[in-house]
Amino acid sequence: MTDRTWSTAGRRAGIAGAAIGVIAAGAAAGIAVERLTVGRGMRRKARLALDAASPFGTLRGRPGTAVAEDGTELYYEVEEVADHAPDTPAPKRRFGRRQPEPLTVVFSHGYALSQDSWHFQRLALRGVVRTVSWDQRSHGRSARAVSKDVTIDRLGRDLKAVLDAAVPTGPVVLAGHSMGGMTVMALAAQYPEYVAERVAGVAFVGTSVGGLGQVNYGLPVAGVRAVRRIVPGVLKALGSQADLVERGRRATADLFAGIVKRYSFGARDVDPAVARFAERLIESTPIDVVADFYPAFGEHDKADALAAFTAIPALVLVGDRDLVTPPSHSETIAALLPDATHVVVPDAGHLVMLEHPETVDEALALLLVRAGAYATPPQGRKAGRQRPR
Repeated sequence: MTDRTWSTAGRRAGIAGAAIGVIAAGAAAGIAVERLTVGRGMRRKARLALDAASPFGTLRGRPGTAVAEDGTELYYEVEEVADHAPDTPAPKRRFGRRQPEPLTVVFSHGYALSQDSWHFQRLALRGVVRTVSWDQRSHGRSARAVSKDVTIDRLGRDLKAVLDAAVPTGPVVLAGHSMGGMTVMALAAQYPEYVAERVAGVAFVGTSVGGLGQVNYGLPVAGVRAVRRIVPGVLKALGSQADLVERGRRATADLFAGIVKRYSFGARDVDPAVARFAERLIESTPIDVVADFYPAFGEHDKADALAAFTAIPALVLVGDRDLVTPPSHSETIAALLPDATHVVVPDAGHLVMLEHPETVDEALALLLVRAGAYATPPQGRKAGRQRPR
């Protein structure tokens, strides 16, 4: 590498440091206090212990692969009711009547996460209803995208490919968190006839129909302006130095943990195992993937697409301390879906389904009742807060 290249990389690193400094301002004080009382080696051992003992990310279903229009392989998992309730007798077929096809809940995850972010909800629905969970392109177990031209519309077409492969028949309930909710909106915008014929319910969790460029992320005005001005260029630069950045990520694990906690959760006493799981999900997403996807959010505008959902049961849920897709964005969705159940969860941040799983599980169960999955909310296994042993 030439001196000039090193100089360029250094300037980029400096810009990146400035951006990170602005975004992490709220987390820095807590990290500083922790460093005074707990050594770096002890913190690293604690992270490793949580990783080893945590049950999060261990739920697996029957694997499958759908192929996107550009050839990208999209990984999904199916969990049949019988897979987890083998003693449940099959429904008797009535003479002369065709039994209704089972309903399937399809989970779409958010930016820089994976299908494992729905851990609690998948666990709660095991043995109760058929589910499909999938990884968005370049995330989780899905293949890296063939094209780096990422748009929310393309993600909507990806979801359609997964639905065609994993749920070729029968009613579906679509549940989307953050980018996953935007993906569901993009599906509706491009395939309104599919929504009319097949979708029995929809859940929008911590998401937005647009206007994400105006979110202030809990920062002062000067900080917001700085972030909006430099982040696109910074991410592009970091994406071109992926190997160097990934090494830097590991070296700044404490700072990264503080940022994740601030922008993922609303409560101060979040379960350490849950907080660490969120770190693992986000840190497993390569920086060049983060950079490729980021521009799509500024272009996202799907308010008109919600018209496809006005005739079906809907849930709009958000944490009251969500700094990424603030409650006002869910209020906009709820106003466009006047018959939707609108839930604002106290002391909850962006990863509300991990932070307050019981509340999300209950709201989702009530949606499934409205969608006709069963007559009353299931009384089976509860998600609870699975702490490491």
